Amino acid sequence: MYNINRRKFLGLFGCCCSSVLLQSCASVPITERKQLSIIPEAKINKQAAQAYETFRQKTKLITSGKQLNEIRNIGKKIEVSVSSFFEKKGEIDPTSNFGWDYVLVDNDKIVNAWCMPGGKIAVYTGLLKITKNVDALSIVMGHEIAHAVAKHSIERASQAMTINLGTAVADIFLGGAINRTRNTIGQNTGMDIFQLGIMNPFGRKQETEADYLGLIFSSLAGYDIRESVRLWQRMAEKNKGKEPPVFLSTHPSSKKRIENLQNWITKVMLEYPPIKT
Repeated sequence: MYNINRRKFLGLFGCCCSSVLLQSCASVPITERKQLSIIPEAKINKQAAQAYETFRQKTKLITSGKQLNEIRNIGKKIEVSVSSFFEKKGEIDPTSNFGWDYVLVDNDKIVNAWCMPGGKIAVYTGLLKITKNVDALSIVMGHEIAHAVAKHSIERASQAMTINLGTAVADIFLGGAINRTRNTIGQNTGMDIFQLGIMNPFGRKQETEADYLGLIFSSLAGYDIRESVRLWQRMAEKNKGKEPPVFLSTHPSSKKRIENLQNWITKVMLEYPPIKT
């Protein structure tokens, strides 16, 4: 049996991983940030569509009325604007394979919205008490759509896969030291060092990128993106005293988001004005 020492093995393993990762890099539209993409988009979208249908069947939804119509109208405007933007630039439309759909969840206690891969979007009635107008709602929906356009779910799944694989292999040659340290810290603090040190900062990077892209999408669709600051001021007031420390959170603080938006608004309005469709 051929024997190889730990250093050589880890070196070869690292080279192999690097080769795979280099071949699996993609770029986020507009920001052009490099991201890991080793899981097929079609697979993620199929799984998301199945989960979405289950969600629809088991959740109390509002199926008609002004609020639902507003959500659908905003979504349609953003859909068309995003596709037109990339078409006019002569670039591939990252939403070409999306099966867009919008639901309004009848739950005033939840202040949230989300977009599954492939363009499946849910807005909760509790959020509408904070948005208060279509411009603010477009900011939230633009943000959620940005997660799907930027393929953040694929990136996170790909990163998790590589972390788990790399950790498992390294731990074999370190005699389980990684898992022992992880478990000890977890038992003493209730915190996962991988979650704190890797996944959470990575999540904040995605959230900031979605804020930026969402602002662009809202502007392209003709909404007043200056409302984004007022929206997050209202959100900050609602969450006053409830936000966790930044290092424990997958999201930037409300204060940081407001600062970012204030820095971006003028640039976005000038560079990404409403697009004629």
